[in-house]
Amino acid sequence: MKFTRQTLNALPINDTVFAVARLAENDRISFPEETVNATIGSLCNEDGGLVAYQSVFSHYNSIDDQQKASYAKSFLGNLDFREQVYHWVLQNSSCKLAHSVIATPGGTGAVASCFHSFLDQNETIILPNIAWGSYQLMADIYQLKSVTYEMFEDDHFNLDSIYSVIQDVLKTQNKIVLVINDPCHNPTGYSLSLAEWSKLIDFLNEIAKDHLVIVINDIAYIDYSYNITHSRDYLEVFNKISNNILISICFSCSKTMTSYGLRCGANVLLAKNEEDIKQTTSAIEKFARATWSNIPNAAMINFVNMVTSYKDEFCIEKNKYIELLKLRSSTFLKEAKDCSLAFYPYKEGFFITLKIEDSTTIERYHKELIKHHIYTVQVKNGIRIAICSLPLSKIKGLAHKIKQIFDQIS
Repeated sequence: MKFTRQTLNALPINDTVFAVARLAENDRISFPEETVNATIGSLCNEDGGLVAYQSVFSHYNSIDDQQKASYAKSFLGNLDFREQVYHWVLQNSSCKLAHSVIATPGGTGAVASCFHSFLDQNETIILPNIAWGSYQLMADIYQLKSVTYEMFEDDHFNLDSIYSVIQDVLKTQNKIVLVINDPCHNPTGYSLSLAEWSKLIDFLNEIAKDHLVIVINDIAYIDYSYNITHSRDYLEVFNKISNNILISICFSCSKTMTSYGLRCGANVLLAKNEEDIKQTTSAIEKFARATWSNIPNAAMINFVNMVTSYKDEFCIEKNKYIELLKLRSSTFLKEAKDCSLAFYPYKEGFFITLKIEDSTTIERYHKELIKHHIYTVQVKNGIRIAICSLPLSKIKGLAHKIKQIFDQIS
């Protein structure tokens, strides 16, 4: 017998990030020069400290204390926040769809609200085979089954695998829920091309002739795209969706504004029919009320301020760090290519993932890297390097060192 519900998996969380990060911090005390902490997916400066945008927090600190202490105006979030999130996420894209925005505690809250609201227990959700580990944890918590599609075929997105997996799922259920983490995929740094998105939507429209289809588009890292002007071009493709398709765009203010602990995000719903949007919004609002009630009022106020009154100041500061990410990633990738260190296709973003398909080998390599003071994160089919948190001084020579370590124990 147990005090929790019988179907709940009460085993401890397999902490693949924070536990290793703590080891790295302890190691750094004794070996500050040798220790490389490539674990945490937060943006750090060249001194190794966490980036907290001055443009964000100087204005946050000026918000009235009573506003900081106040509840939000609605379980859905403050109206001005919801409106500004919609405009920020879509930006120059011309959206012709009905829409709604629900405030959530970070991008995690947005994704969790989808997992809970779109499928019944024991139905199947479709995930990428290389993915943020919390997707599977959410599936487990909400008692969903999961299957995965192969993300890559050679150096491009594997649309054929998605097609095949969807056909298999349709043998047992009439609704498809598909997770696409794009752009700046965690953990590989891949971004789909406009053509890949267009082909995917065309295929889903065919499926939607007889079935309901929901696409969960996790855009946590979109504002760190290397081509920020065109980072949202693919959203135009969503205008092609048929009546039986709903899009949920999961946005993270926490990532965008370097305020990871100030949980703020949103679920942006898009569909052809207004009634479908109203029904889905109502379901997610009830989930919000029953789970987090409402999100920090000051976080919403600050976001609105940033993207209206202080937008230029904020974007200039953010773009400086995008340029730094470009330099970090290009340095690592060039050295990795030079020494034939295999990695998955990378285009932009916080992470690069080394390609290691055997799980036993991944664990062995990961442990050996720790022995050499290099701390990384194990993911399915690889080892994740968080270039977002590594100063250039730590990145230079890192690929060669990793390759040497792998070769020594192979």
